[in-house]
Amino acid sequence: MTVQPRTPDPTSPDPRGGNFTLAQATAGLPPGRALTATLETSQGTFTCALLPEAAPRTVANFVGLARGLRDFWDPVAGQWARRPFYDGTVFHRVIPDFMIQGGDQLRSGFGGTGYEFPDENVQGHDAGGLLCMANHGPNTNGGQFFITEVPKPHLDGSYSIFGRCTPVDLVARIARVPTEGTTPMEPVELRRVQITRR
Repeated sequence: MTVQPRTPDPTSPDPRGGNFTLAQATAGLPPGRALTATLETSQGTFTCALLPEAAPRTVANFVGLARGLRDFWDPVAGQWARRPFYDGTVFHRVIPDFMIQGGDQLRSGFGGTGYEFPDENVQGHDAGGLLCMANHGPNTNGGQFFITEVPKPHLDGSYSIFGRCTPVDLVARIARVPTEGTTPMEPVELRRVQITRR
């Protein structure tokens, strides 16, 4: 079921002024270089190795949103919020032999974060399991993401790659749930995103 926004667009500026760093996103985590996102879904669990060297700003954004440290515009409450962004969302768009897409608080594909940031690491969509930012044009990244099922080189140059997820067969399973168009008939929930570092 989709969520209806009362105030879809921000009525005040991003409290972060468009700036959010990896150091801010990982504050309080133990030392280490390997960042992992565990995505618990209603169909199974993904383990995603994040790529901060290749996509530092994108990883910082995802980690900050997941941990409830990065402010985002809450379109229902009509105010900036800071809480785990992805928990309780769904994969709202699934396409076999392509990808599964999630990260929208409205559950419709039309929701954002109230801010956008530039592309980075847009080359090399050469495998299944790639964790990529969804967008609506160049440099319009926010909170939505997708995970590829198979290589899709036609995406090169357009979508930031910021992680690698396993198992890929979970992407295939989610991509093949019954749908109306590309929307699952029964919600595929993203129950929780947990970030760890070692």
